[in-house]
Amino acid sequence: MDDRQRYDRATAHLDPPFAVLDLAAMRSNAESMVRRAGGKPIRVASKSIRSRPILERILAMDGFAGVMAFTLPEALWLVSTGLRDVLVAYPTADRAALAELASDGRAAREITIMVDHPDHLDLVESAVAGVRDRHEIRVCLDIDAGFVAFGGRLRIGARRSAVREADQAADLAADIAKRTGFRLVGLMAYESQIAGVGDAAPGSPARTRAIRWMQARSRRELVSRRGRIVHAVRQVADLEFVNGGGTGSIEKTAREKAVTEIAAGSGFFHPRLFDFYRGFTGRPAALFALPVVRRPAAGVVTVLGGGYHASGAPGPDRLPQPYLPCGLRYDPDEGAGEVQTPLLGQAAEDLRVGDRVWFRHAKAGELSERFARLYLVDGEKIVEEAPTYRGEGRTFL
Repeated sequence: MDDRQRYDRATAHLDPPFAVLDLAAMRSNAESMVRRAGGKPIRVASKSIRSRPILERILAMDGFAGVMAFTLPEALWLVSTGLRDVLVAYPTADRAALAELASDGRAAREITIMVDHPDHLDLVESAVAGVRDRHEIRVCLDIDAGFVAFGGRLRIGARRSAVREADQAADLAADIAKRTGFRLVGLMAYESQIAGVGDAAPGSPARTRAIRWMQARSRRELVSRRGRIVHAVRQVADLEFVNGGGTGSIEKTAREKAVTEIAAGSGFFHPRLFDFYRGFTGRPAALFALPVVRRPAAGVVTVLGGGYHASGAPGPDRLPQPYLPCGLRYDPDEGAGEVQTPLLGQAAEDLRVGDRVWFRHAKAGELSERFARLYLVDGEKIVEEAPTYRGEGRTFL
């Protein structure tokens, strides 16, 4: 039985649209990630999951420890439900959440917030000024891991931090140490140009060569610079962790002595954008089904909805992939529509009104913003339903 038959059989009693998570595929992906990490723990990026029960399943597996959240309100909620060791990967300007963090002893012990500028510290101090019996706030220093070449004329990588060099990191660490109510416990540097960019670009040998050239040089530069930064900061603070990497660079980042843990999230679901890496091959685990509602012409079917574009620079790679049955493609004049999506191809001839078309999202966690639950498929059966953040009434961005 192929995957399409298996998914159709497991969900025959459901009316699409709905989303499923193939547990066997997710377990296989998780095991591969652990092998690639070579013994270093993997901190689970919640933005790529956005389902509390799934986070709990992953954290119960060997090799995974801690959560990387995307907002402070999310982190406060996760800790209130029993999760521990939550690093907020992005700076926060949420004054109410900061005051709550400073006033809650358990949350303050389990949550670490991100800073990369004295302005962040000033804002925190202002937000918690009125809190009585204020608890110490754990902070992590975010470092710019982008690739810069040709005297600054070329820059590739996420524009995250204002801190790039060891002396800048040491200065900010010293500022944190001088202030009452803060404790510097971690350092993070996310190399998005390596971890989030596939090095096997389809149909473009020239682009593939350029990406590999950039990534090889970026890795060499970052290994040296990150090592210097960690050494400098450790002269000021007793760091509990140094976080780096992402799904696309697990095995590379894990080899760095300065890095103590790896961050990863997309690899569990293996969305479409992660098909294009030489170093690993994952199994598509998260899918959504849309119903065929029209057959407007030969070789054309129309499904309900489908306009679930992924974030980032707009382009065809941000569209969901019509996955099963194979051989369907978008109408170039319509793309993925808000309420309906025409699909073209020979496979459309065999589809009838009421049949399902299975899609893969371009990214991982954004799928969970569209559906209230994930149906967990094991073999040919649904074994459980897991609410997403949305299904629990939580929307953090």
